[in-house]
Amino acid sequence: MMRSLRNAVVAAALVLATPFAANAAGEVVKPPAQDWSFGGLFGTFDRASAQRGFQVYKEVCAACHAMKQISYRNLAEIGLSEDEIRAIAAEVQVQDGPNDDGEMFERPGRASDRFRSPFPNERAARAVNNGAYPVDLSLIIKARGGGADYLYALLTGYRDEPPPGVPVMDGMHYNDYFPGHWIAMGRPLNDDQIVYADGTPATTSQMARDVTTFMAWAAEPELEQRRAMGVRVILFLTILAGMTYAVKRKIWADLKH
Repeated sequence: MMRSLRNAVVAAALVLATPFAANAAGEVVKPPAQDWSFGGLFGTFDRASAQRGFQVYKEVCAACHAMKQISYRNLAEIGLSEDEIRAIAAEVQVQDGPNDDGEMFERPGRASDRFRSPFPNERAARAVNNGAYPVDLSLIIKARGGGADYLYALLTGYRDEPPPGVPVMDGMHYNDYFPGHWIAMGRPLNDDQIVYADGTPATTSQMARDVTTFMAWAAEPELEQRRAMGVRVILFLTILAGMTYAVKRKIWADLKH
């Protein structure tokens, strides 16, 4: 009995450890550091870049990847107008209900709705993607080591062929920055794949930079407010410290006399 229990525990431990061991075995290449507008203590999101990034997500990424934590109305924070947001939301059909007859129905999306997922459930997503499950991108910047630098490097790091001597893996794609280098997702971005509404040339690097900016905003939409509050707190504490020091000197000066 004890031996069976011990064997079961060991087997469970091996199963749980397998993904971590596989990930550790994969070669990890540090992505090059990029200059982001939202980097640093006083960084802010480039609204024009974030809007272009949303266009990239909408026209390219949304076919496979959900962003369940973001509502259409949140797009006002990157500079889209209420009319633009209503029009974007109305482009999709959202399941709602039940109605008075107890039945579910579909209606045009509203600004208050969350981004519509491309698949009804995980099994449907895996069935369409050869068993792979496209991750939700709402927090992808926070969920991956390297953050924005890693996502940009991943999107621009595909090769048509692996380096000499590296055996080809069927159904996989070689990427310089993905751990282990082989990734199920094919190259998502190609030059001139979309036409930017503001006329910016849609190069692969530009689209990667823009969608990364959008994903960074989606992961931390309160980033600018939090930093502004931090600066105000630091200024307040600095002034308070100066006043405290001045009062201390005044008190001690009076005591000496």
